[in-house]
Amino acid sequence: MVHKELRQHCPIMGICPNISVAKVHRVSEEERRCRAFEREVQQAAAMVQKTSLQSVIRPYKPADKSAIVSLFRFGILEHVYPAFFKAMSHPDHIGVTLSVSVAGYVLGGSSYFQAVLFGGAWACLVYYCCHEIYDSFLKMKVEVEMADIQAKFLDNQVNHLWVAEVEVNGKWKVSGLLAVVGEKGGVSKDGWNADDAATAEVFQLIVSFHQRRKGLGTQLVETAVEFCKEQGLSRVVVEISSPQTAAISIFRKLGFTVTSMHSYRHPNHLVSKLARINVIRMEKHIL
Repeated sequence: MVHKELRQHCPIMGICPNISVAKVHRVSEEERRCRAFEREVQQAAAMVQKTSLQSVIRPYKPADKSAIVSLFRFGILEHVYPAFFKAMSHPDHIGVTLSVSVAGYVLGGSSYFQAVLFGGAWACLVYYCCHEIYDSFLKMKVEVEMADIQAKFLDNQVNHLWVAEVEVNGKWKVSGLLAVVGEKGGVSKDGWNADDAATAEVFQLIVSFHQRRKGLGTQLVETAVEFCKEQGLSRVVVEISSPQTAAISIFRKLGFTVTSMHSYRHPNHLVSKLARINVIRMEKHIL
């Protein structure tokens, strides 16, 4: 009965009545394998196309200013959420969250709404502190150091600013930036001690969100290190906030080591205390 129904509905069996059910199953299985293989080939081709990034690392040009300021703004403020989640996961903050929520529950007469409201208010305060730290840092950098990029990064021989351009839909777009500020010894303009060595400080490493994990950050850092060698600088220093895990990973991979760590110093001590953002100092000796 099964054979009869299969012969009625299956085109292959209808045309070739002598083909067995086992053979039909074998053909179907081989067809499925071929389709699966074709899908794998298509996925591999798409992956190759995705990773074959057309990019170039070049010196900054005045026409790039609006693009890099926008990129810089995004690259700084994107760390607010990671910093907030990291702060809220700290044991001290978890304890405060529970305590505040319980207080709201009791004061509200066993009100769950009050518990959530009090806990939410505490979370908003922590978020505000994290945002305030990055926002004040952004304003200081944009208004002071990026106000005159030519004077800050290009007029001095041991300073430089690079941008990474990527071809997107046939157009070249600024998708990354990195700058170094060199010092021939003593204390730098930013206040860190150069220990009488010829030292360069990395200003900032930023890559646009859609162009990450494609090697742009590594290329920018390698370009900066080679420049520092050519200028006779013996050490490269970078200070990174703790939520910037991707940048920390890149610098570690390229031979930078952590030499110190301290809490970010905001004018308002309470903001620093609640945000719990650490500044990690990394160095690499190149000569």
